[in-house]
Amino acid sequence: MLRFLTAGESHGRALLGILEGMPAGLKINQEYINNELSRRQAGFGRGQRMKIEKDRIEIIAGLKNSITLGSPIGLLLENKDFRINTLAPVFFPRPGHGDLAGILKYGFTDARWVLERASARETAMRVAIGSICKIFLQEFKIVIESQVIEIGGQTNKEMMQSKIKEARRQKDTLGGVFEVVARNVPAGLGSYVHYDRRLDGQLAMAVMSIPAVKAVEIGLGFGYKDKMGSQVHDSIYFRQKRGFVRSSNNAGGIEAGVSNGEDIIIRGCMKPIATLGNPLDSVDIRTKKPHKAALERYDTCAVFSASVIAEATVAFEICKSFLEKFGCDSLQEIKRNFLSYLKVIKGN
Repeated sequence: MLRFLTAGESHGRALLGILEGMPAGLKINQEYINNELSRRQAGFGRGQRMKIEKDRIEIIAGLKNSITLGSPIGLLLENKDFRINTLAPVFFPRPGHGDLAGILKYGFTDARWVLERASARETAMRVAIGSICKIFLQEFKIVIESQVIEIGGQTNKEMMQSKIKEARRQKDTLGGVFEVVARNVPAGLGSYVHYDRRLDGQLAMAVMSIPAVKAVEIGLGFGYKDKMGSQVHDSIYFRQKRGFVRSSNNAGGIEAGVSNGEDIIIRGCMKPIATLGNPLDSVDIRTKKPHKAALERYDTCAVFSASVIAEATVAFEICKSFLEKFGCDSLQEIKRNFLSYLKVIKGN
């Protein structure tokens, strides 16, 4: 089984990751992972932290000569901004952030103890782990891409940037919608036999787990709400050498929790960042009296980064389902199983 753990705080010494279940024999290009980390740090609307950190991954276990051993892969990502023990306490929780909920849950008297782990900084390690999964999937010609399709109600790139500039001038923030597409995913990943094995459920959970993502849809998604069945279901055909194909892809590549061979399409809606340059009303958790919310370093818009993070989370879930279907010991064994399966489903 493929699984991972991360550890680390926003201003702690480092982020740690362990990826278990990656098969033996996969060559890992460390620069590819670093490039993915750079993509996460880029994007119009990012804040000052991105000018401080230059994320570079160090793989400290699970490889020999850059090739996976089948043992757990250990990853280290050091923080340059390592000030967790000297940063000022936070007594004024930010609406929309985990500050107050975390204080109430754990009995803290300082929101700093919450926000250090609740921070989206943790997603840097998830991008690194997802990058390894993308390297694996590329061995089977499965490609995962993303794009930002809307910010602040705008769908044109120039207008998106204009809205972000306007929000920055107003010391405000913006959210938006991103889309992830996984191409060349074979039919048969996931399962309908139990709720937690459904691929669409796993993908939705993974994308929703990205900080500030508040809505997820697959395929036509909310577009189903005012359509009749005859307008939306994807007709089935059979083509020599290709196998079963569809006339459209409103299902987003998944039916009954199982991939159907079409592109998997998933979208996420990210709310505006909770930290504002003009803070909202809050309360001093010590005195319970009104006070403006705390002001931390913040991004004006992080939707572009969220799309890269979503690629990584989608890659992990598809990789996990792929390994459940085709085996997980060695890359060569998996390739044999995969090619044999393709012959069957294509009718060859």
